[in-house]
This record gives sequence, C-alpha cells and structure tokens, in this order.
Amino acid sequence: MTDTTQYNKLVSQTAVRESLDHPVIRLCITTLIILAIWQAVVVVFELPSFILPAPLDVMDRLIDRYDVLLGHSWVTAQEILLGLLLGLSMGLLFALQMLMFEPLKRWLLPILIASQAIPVFAIAPILMLWLGYGIASKVVMAAIIIFFPVTTCCYDGLRNTPRGYLDLAQTMGATKWQCLRHIQLPAALPTLASGIRVAVVVAPIGAVVGEWVGSSAGLGYLMLQANARMIIDEMFAALFILALLSISLYFVTDKLLKKWIPWENQ
Repeated sequence: MTDTTQYNKLVSQTAVRESLDHPVIRLCITTLIILAIWQAVVVVFELPSFILPAPLDVMDRLIDRYDVLLGHSWVTAQEILLGLLLGLSMGLLFALQMLMFEPLKRWLLPILIASQAIPVFAIAPILMLWLGYGIASKVVMAAIIIFFPVTTCCYDGLRNTPRGYLDLAQTMGATKWQCLRHIQLPAALPTLASGIRVAVVVAPIGAVVGEWVGSSAGLGYLMLQANARMIIDEMFAALFILALLSISLYFVTDKLLKKWIPWENQ
C-alpha cells in the first residue's frame, strides 16, 4: 500500500512538473506575476491613471472597446503577415543570388548593409510619400526591418554546408541546381529558422512605426490617438494586444518550424 501511494505521488509530481514546463503555462504564470507587480506599484505609489493605469482599468477598456480594438488589430496583423511574406521572400532571393553568383555579392552586400544602417524612422516618411498612407507603406517597412536577419541567416546556412556532402554529390554527377535543392537548402533550413524567429519578433516594430508616421488605422494609430486624448488605459490596451499578437505569432512560428524541420535540434 505504501509503495502504491509513493508511486501515485511520484506520478502526480511528474505530471505537475510537465504541465508547468509547458510554454503556455509558463507564459500565463509570468503574465500573472507581471500584472501583480504592476498592480502593486500602482497601489503602493498611488499613481494617477494618466501616468500608469491599473491592470483592471486596462481590462475594462479591453472589454468596453473590444470591437474597435479588434478592428485595428486586424489591420496591424495584416501588415505584419504581409511584411513577413515580402521580407522572407526578398531575403531568401538575395541569399540565393549571393551564393549562386559570387561576383554579384559585391554589389548586393552594400544594399544589404544600407537596409539596416539607415534608421527606420528616417525612411518611414519617404515610404509614406512614395506609397501613400495605406497598408503598402507599412508592409514595406516591416519587410525592410526583417530583410537583414533573414538574408544573413539564409546565406550563412547555405555557405556553411558541409563540404564533404557537396563533393560527394558532385562526384556522383549532381548539377549545381541539384546540390542546392537537395543538400544546401535542407542544410541551411535550421539557420534560416533562427532568422525567421528573429523576423517574427521584429516585424511588428516596422508595422507600428509606419502607423506612427502616418496611417488611419492600426494599433499604432490607435495608440497615438489615445495618447493625444490622454486615454492612457486605451493606449495600454492596444499595447497589450500588440504584445499578445507578437507572442502568439512567435509561438505559432516556432511550433511550425520544429514540425517542418525535425532535424533542426539534432
């Protein structure tokens, strides 16, 4: 009887540890701790709502204005997803061009560096002038900000393919395209996955910066409007949704990458 009790206790402890180790559970616990600290700071220092609203005030704003927040969130989500699609496509294309055409690398590398050397805020007004205040300028802004990490990670992965694999394939008569398709691209996928994870995290920055410079919709636009009217709890509500959107996008992307690239952690 004692052995059975100890065994059941061990099983329950193991189940608790495994449940606590789940990323969603860890995220929820961390969020609750942050909210508790936030509430304590507001209460202890008696901060007015226009300086730091309490979490409950932000929650009330989320409930009262859920329809408006949802509409602006959908606009920002579209900008992020389309920016990711454009940035990933351009990054992969540039990496392949630098790999396949070595002389072209000397011409493309300055463009790659310049895309990150110029601050995003500096080029945002120019993009607004060229592409207007619609979704196009925000998509391009998000694509520019993720262009560098995606290109460098993909190029490094392609370039660092084990030389023995390539020599063996060439000995067996494989063409340059076959080596790229069957050896270099699969070998580069783990490194490219790291670049995609970085891109997913920073893409919302480009979209929101574009909305700050000029827009008529989106979470960044809503935050500016709320700040101008001193509705600070609404600004925090928009910020909370933006953080939730970014975190959800990262976890979904990470899950898909682990499924599609099972050899990544081997």
